[in-house]
Amino acid sequence: MVPKKILVTGAGGFIGSHLVNRLVEEGHYVRGVDIKKSEFLPCFAQESLLLDLRRPENAMKAAEGMDEVYALAADMGGMGFISNHHSEILYGNTMIDFHTIEAARAQGVGKILYASSACIYPNYKQTETEVTPLKEDDAYPADPQDAYGWEKLTTEKLLHHYRLDYGLETSCVRFHNIYGPEGTWDGGREKAPAALSRKIANAALSGDHRIEIWGDGEQTRSFCYIDDCLEGLVRLMASKHHEPINLGNARLISINALAELIADIAGVSIDVKHIEGPEGVRGRNSDNSLLREVLGWEPRIKLEEGLAKTYAWIHTQVQMRTAKALLQPLPPRQSKSAEPARI
Repeated sequence: MVPKKILVTGAGGFIGSHLVNRLVEEGHYVRGVDIKKSEFLPCFAQESLLLDLRRPENAMKAAEGMDEVYALAADMGGMGFISNHHSEILYGNTMIDFHTIEAARAQGVGKILYASSACIYPNYKQTETEVTPLKEDDAYPADPQDAYGWEKLTTEKLLHHYRLDYGLETSCVRFHNIYGPEGTWDGGREKAPAALSRKIANAALSGDHRIEIWGDGEQTRSFCYIDDCLEGLVRLMASKHHEPINLGNARLISINALAELIADIAGVSIDVKHIEGPEGVRGRNSDNSLLREVLGWEPRIKLEEGLAKTYAWIHTQVQMRTAKALLQPLPPRQSKSAEPARI
């Protein structure tokens, strides 16, 4: 392997922070760029820059002197976030992606890999829980989910034309629900595995086993563990494949079943209450036929294995937060002399 100079945008995020450390371990020189530092995972990048890639001059600075770019930066989160921040997401992510791609061209980068999403797939293909796995050419006629999906699909087209017009080497990956430890687990941007792990950890620690799930919980998804995601990214960057390709696990599971699986891992019983909330499409799964054909590989880590590691980490985070809250000093009691006069 020849060491390369590699830019990872979104290096402060979940996938980006893990990817930075893997590339460094492989012997590459990595420049990690984000608007924020990694919250959970120590960053081992030789160079870390805090830059807002919505500004074109920052994208140019980020890409200068790089051989390859993994373009992962995005304003995103779970359904609770992306279904309520359409304008913010569409504007911000368009600026990030367009500037990053243009900077890669202008700075003579050898190859750029763009992180798209399964959210680009049409709503009309995802109306049943027993959904037919989505193939890459199912993207059209277009009807993506939310502004997040529209922006990703638009940028896929831009990437395609930059390759045809300028000869920029490109790859494009459509993520299907990547999960694992050292990622967002609270605050509204977390995805289903992390949110459920947090709720069940709280149940295990508090003894109150009631948890809430949005909708009826029968909506289905597939979930890909972070280590499989990283393996797929590195393999795809080394390939000659240019068009969009799925990266996900092909095992379909309902949100209710996912909650029960995590509860089994935690060793607790749960009392589920279904409430109103954003559910997304009714069902979504990854067809990995093209992935197997192009890379001779597909995600292999079992859901039970990945969830066990994810839950253990989130349980520790919840435990530490609970302990920290208990250690907070009580507010001082007012003396009688400080009491307001009574009339």
